[in-house]
Formats: sequence, structure tokens, C-alpha cells
Amino acid sequence: MSHTPAATRQRPPPRRRQDDSPEVKLSKFLSYVLRHGAAKEGMVLRDDGSILLSTLMKHKKLQSTTFEQIKHVVDTNEKKRFVLFKDADEAGSQSWYIRATQGHSVQIKEPPLVLLTAESIPSEVIHGTTRDKLPLIREKGLSRMNRTHIHFAPGLYGNKGVVSGMRASANAFIYIDTNNAMRDGIEFYVSENNVILSKGLGNSGVIPSKYFAKVVMKD
Repeated sequence: MSHTPAATRQRPPPRRRQDDSPEVKLSKFLSYVLRHGAAKEGMVLRDDGSILLSTLMKHKKLQSTTFEQIKHVVDTNEKKRFVLFKDADEAGSQSWYIRATQGHSVQIKEPPLVLLTAESIPSEVIHGTTRDKLPLIREKGLSRMNRTHIHFAPGLYGNKGVVSGMRASANAFIYIDTNNAMRDGIEFYVSENNVILSKGLGNSGVIPSKYFAKVVMKD
């Protein structure tokens, strides 16, 4: 597998709250490196967004971290943000790699996403937001902001199969008219943790409001 630098707009390192547990601190750092800051930290992600775990663990903030601690964070993360897997390294040996499942602000050349078709797309594709953001969203459309994709969930927060793609704090829900959106060339993908992703109309990073089927407010 070829390698590409993880470069584009980068986020600052995560803020660590004093009351964060060691597991939360580790999860935040993994999210930062694998989604946003690999290049800034002197690391290179593979085309699929993964990195050799032994390379990652050489980082000064992880030198006292064990494989078991990282595996625990991966296995217990409620939103399934990470995947830990074995693959051939440059020497041909099977080694552990880790990647983020979605949520990147850096461009990943070959993300492990599955293109959805009219037959495979979920019956509901929903973007969760907050009421105060709706006027701008209705005017400008849904934007990917500083991420590579706009995020959706195949249901509401707490529904079966919805592990990520929507914040628990969302109180306004935008349902997408996927039939018309796909007819006009908007592509939708599903990530390894069942988040629905789109680059918007013409890969613009925006889905115009004309593709909103309905907007529902939470009581």
C-alpha cells in the first residue's frame, strides 16, 4: 500500500480536562492524531488512513502506553471511532495498524468507505444539529465545515444501529431526500462504524436545503 502525507487544514491538539480519565485522554489523543494532526506530529498515514501501531506508540505522549491499553480504548469506544487490525508491513510481516473510522479533517486518499446505492441506502439519512444553527443551514445548506464529509446517521440517537454520526445534544434533525439527492449526483457512503457520509453536491462540501425532506424538532 502506498503512503501519502496527511496534510490539509489541521486542528490543534485536543484540550485535556483535568478530570478526564486516562482512557478518555488516550481516546482524545488517538482521535486527534488519526483524524487531524498526524502530519503536525511528524507521522504519515497510509492511503487508507491507518498507521503502524508501533510507529504511533513511539510518540512521546504514548511511550508509556501499552498495546493492551490502546486495544481497550478501541474495543470499548461507544462510537466505534477506531479500528485495530493486522496487515502486512513494509517488510512483509503481519503487524498491527490502527485508523479512525471517520471524522477526518485531513484528506484520506483511499478511505475504507462503501458507496451506497438506491437499493442499499438506509430508509432514513438524518443530520443532527441544534435549533440555533437551522436558519444558517436553511440558507446555506448543510456544510462539511472543516471535515472531509458531511455526517449523517441512519436513525436517531439511541436507535438500534446508530453508534455514531449524531451527537446526543442534537435537538433538530434534518432528514435528507436521498432519492432526489442521488438522482442529482450526490453520493453517499457508509463508514466502518455505520456513519453515512457525503461530500455534497458536485463534491462541493454542501448539500443544499432543497434536498431536505423535513426538519423535526426535539421536544
